[in-house]
Amino acid sequence: MAKRMHSLELKIPPPVVAALAAAAMWGIEVLAPLVDAPAAIRVPLAIALALTGAAFDVSGLIAFRRSKTTANPMKPDKAAALVCSGVYRLTRNPMYVGLAFVLVAWAVYLSCAWALLGPVAFVLYMNRFQIQPEERVLATLFGNRYEDYKSGVRRWL
Repeated sequence: MAKRMHSLELKIPPPVVAALAAAAMWGIEVLAPLVDAPAAIRVPLAIALALTGAAFDVSGLIAFRRSKTTANPMKPDKAAALVCSGVYRLTRNPMYVGLAFVLVAWAVYLSCAWALLGPVAFVLYMNRFQIQPEERVLATLFGNRYEDYKSGVRRWL
């Protein structure tokens, strides 16, 4: 089992993980009871959460482009720079935070409390199969500088 778990590391692109979680959330919404939330509240809240998520995603991408380093989450070993500025002062993983916000927005839009299991599952999966392997690679590439950054900035928010 441990070998299989290790083989999942850095294999599925984070947007695909988020899309799979979103699809599962939609399936849950079909089967689970809905929350009686008026669309006049639910839809604007979902839009605000999704826009917040998009802002995190775009900010993270821009910071990577400015630093001329890879934004490919499947190849952290190709990182040419340790990005610690901009949104990376708030979170070490703004693009993943952005995807999590979008998933929470989707749950709010679906008006299904059980759909909130999607963002939780996304965060748990990302921690184990994406972020932990990335952190091992970054620690190897950037040493104490990365450890100092890691000690001062949270993984999520």
